[in-house]
Amino acid sequence: MNVLITGTEGYIGMRLASWLCAHGHTVTGLDTGFYRDGTLYLDPVGMQQSPRTMFKDLRTVTPADFEGFDAVVHLAELSNDPLGEHQPEITFDINHQGSIRIAQAAREAGVKRFVYASSCSVYGAATVDLVDETSAVNPQTAYARCKTLVERDLGAMACDSFSVVFLRNATAYGPSPRMRFDIVLNDLCALAWTQKKIEMISDGSPWRPIVHIEDICEAMRCALEAPTNIVNGEVFNVGATTENYRIRDIAKIVASVFHGCEVTTGPASGDNRSYCVSFDKISTGLPGFSARWTAKEGAEELRALFERIEMSADTYEFRAFTRLKQLKYLQRTGQLSNELYWSAR
Repeated sequence: MNVLITGTEGYIGMRLASWLCAHGHTVTGLDTGFYRDGTLYLDPVGMQQSPRTMFKDLRTVTPADFEGFDAVVHLAELSNDPLGEHQPEITFDINHQGSIRIAQAAREAGVKRFVYASSCSVYGAATVDLVDETSAVNPQTAYARCKTLVERDLGAMACDSFSVVFLRNATAYGPSPRMRFDIVLNDLCALAWTQKKIEMISDGSPWRPIVHIEDICEAMRCALEAPTNIVNGEVFNVGATTENYRIRDIAKIVASVFHGCEVTTGPASGDNRSYCVSFDKISTGLPGFSARWTAKEGAEELRALFERIEMSADTYEFRAFTRLKQLKYLQRTGQLSNELYWSAR
């Protein structure tokens, strides 16, 4: 397939592009370039398969940008809860309205399949012990609310000629050249490596499902290749049911891999986001997909990476590896406007 990926300069997008190329697809990217000055390590395979990329704000796309593509995988949004809460009105402009603009332009250009990267964060403060795709959503942040709005509005666009698939990813982890240290397992591993201790500011009692970045890439590949009648209009939680953990238990797993790391917890937090998720549907309903990674294996992989690249505390703290730090820097230095458009100067 000829695939356009939005967000190819991001954490998942950089890995996904080479993943799809390795499976025989032709890939083009679209990205604003917010995070281009952060590279944790060099990936020779990824560089050889680096896609041609259009550097363009998703709020300005037109149907002409999508002509000739069979499918779109849409990743490019403001990418987590803290970033989304920084300027909620801009989050809605980019994540909700911008995403629908992309879908409308793609459909008008004749794109046949649209894969949307949603999030298990839509479950928010879950009211049942184990949520699945039929459970009521309960978003607690601007980021999560935008995900539910895109699912609603994009779902209404699904038809025989425009197949739409929703992938609600668990919290991602694992290595990427465009690394993120503002997601839980990656952050805890980096703390364990650079500080030899994990000092949690809460009691770590909330539940989170986590999923390796390669499992996300594989789910997206399967969603692109599956028969239309199986996936059109469908929502799939992406992960494995065995990979639901309390955050304090993720910290313990990390400490068991990073020997000599001490873990301490704090008082109960006022953050009520907690959800334990079933992934039975994707394991049986998306042809070819099976989640392979566990949290411990992911921590071991990151430990080996940190050792190989001799990662320092300064690298861990570099602004580009924490999304909110990077955007605040670009705004503070006049490179981005308050509305997150690139400045002309």
